[in-house]
Amino acid sequence: MPEIFDKIFTNNKQWVQERLDQDPEYFKKLSLGQKPPILWIGCSDSRVPANEITGTQPGEIFVHRNIANMVIHTDMSMLSVLDYAVNVLKVKHIIVCGHYGCGGVIAAMDNQEVGLIDNWLRHIKDVYRLHKDELDAISDHEEKMRRMVEINVEEQVFDLVKTSIVQKAWRKEQPLYVHGLVYDVANGILKNLDVSVHNNAHLDKVYKFSSLFSL
Repeated sequence: MPEIFDKIFTNNKQWVQERLDQDPEYFKKLSLGQKPPILWIGCSDSRVPANEITGTQPGEIFVHRNIANMVIHTDMSMLSVLDYAVNVLKVKHIIVCGHYGCGGVIAAMDNQEVGLIDNWLRHIKDVYRLHKDELDAISDHEEKMRRMVEINVEEQVFDLVKTSIVQKAWRKEQPLYVHGLVYDVANGILKNLDVSVHNNAHLDKVYKFSSLFSL
């Protein structure tokens, strides 16, 4: 077996022993179930592990990751995770977290042809179209990419609160906050974008679900 593959099992045994040394009942407690207060929607980038950068333990964050932390209304994987998190686990907070230096954002903005993923990255181009004037006014390429990462997170937050899942939770007066963060890989710091939303008061009327409707 390749050394990197064997190392996984060595590291796993070491991690298990460290946990048991701290608490002999650790895994028994974990096996009883989960009740995480947070759903994390982040980028698949290997440098942005949700638990490590937030200092949380297994069982404290429910995680969904995809290229460029996108919230796409036809993505059944994301919607399934969201539905389970909100309606079964009853999470209180949903975090959309992007990161500076995101390869997906850079590929979309620089018109790089990658392959099948180009269809996914097209949604990032749509975000650019909505904020073209602000972004094109930034002459420095790196600063432009950093701002695009932030704007992308903000748009994903608002796409998230437009989903029927979040709308129905609010209609039932279920406590649920949606937040936007950006992680800086260069220094390890999380930045709060101050786009926390806990109701649909700021959404255009067309996005608000007022009642169930039968076709």
